[in-house]
Amino acid sequence: MKLFNKVGDIFALDIGTTAVRIVQLAPTGKGNSWTLLKYGFAPVDIKISTSDAPEDQRRLSEVIVTALGQSGIRTRDVVVGIPSNKTFATVVDLPKMTEQELKNNIRYEAEQFIPMSIEEVKIDYSLLGDSPADPAKSEVLLTSVANSYSEARLDALEAVGLNVIATEPDSIAMLRAIIPGDSKGGVMVFEMGDISTDLVVIKDGAPRLVRAIPVGFQSLIKAATQNLNIEHNQAEQFILKFGLSPERLEGQVVKAIEGTLDQFVSEIHKSINFFQTRYADTPINNVFIAGYGSAIPLFSEYVKQKVGITTTLANPWQNVQVSPADKEKLAPVSTQFSVALGLAQRKGSI
Repeated sequence: MKLFNKVGDIFALDIGTTAVRIVQLAPTGKGNSWTLLKYGFAPVDIKISTSDAPEDQRRLSEVIVTALGQSGIRTRDVVVGIPSNKTFATVVDLPKMTEQELKNNIRYEAEQFIPMSIEEVKIDYSLLGDSPADPAKSEVLLTSVANSYSEARLDALEAVGLNVIATEPDSIAMLRAIIPGDSKGGVMVFEMGDISTDLVVIKDGAPRLVRAIPVGFQSLIKAATQNLNIEHNQAEQFILKFGLSPERLEGQVVKAIEGTLDQFVSEIHKSINFFQTRYADTPINNVFIAGYGSAIPLFSEYVKQKVGITTTLANPWQNVQVSPADKEKLAPVSTQFSVALGLAQRKGSI
């Protein structure tokens, strides 16, 4: 997006549902290659991170300060992710116009697509190219976030001494870390978070379909808890250890969460069908499995079997050089850093 106009000593902040993640990178000077300088990770109670109560917001700020102190980062200039459930993103067709005309008219043009009053949101956009449906129009990626949310988040971060240089939707930021530079055609990213999952389809290096579905890792845990009559922590351990193997625990885990897995598959099918209707000449040839999806054994194979498309476990660290010591420390949570790493790899507008 076009919110980033300062290059310098910055760090990335991902305020997630169950953890705060911080990353500071330095370019190596060799293409899209980076070195991990510093990082921080601090767990947060899901009841705190999802609450708007002033006391919970204060506690969340304390967790951010803890993660920042743990990282050893000195700069206070930060790029911040915006959760997908707080953003609206869509690709629309608009009349062709010059960049200046688009800049001057974007709020007027966007009003018919944004599900809130245009006066109540911040809007960003990216011109993608010619529309596949009408050569007289252009494709534009629109994103918006409610002023009430963005201003409250900005105030909270400024209150702990941070200077927000840019904000960006999580679903857009993560793509820099996940999508390899040599990817061609249509590819999908399936990034399973705690309470929701991002489904993004990319064509020619740019997002053409952006969706957030209200089903995530916690949905799997809830299903396992109820159907196996076990505690929350045990359900989480079972899913991450045994995954979808029909041999482990006699297949009880996969049977317990099968209904939720079907929801994931259904949403993937819907997204593929929607994309192929608009871009009939660009088949989706790969699905990158990220987030918790890449941490659950055999989940990628399950998606491939159900959808019939090649699946690849995403590696958000593929462009980042990490010391052996840091790699070992990060191993248990490395799959959760897609957003933070994507934010840290910003070089300017996209």
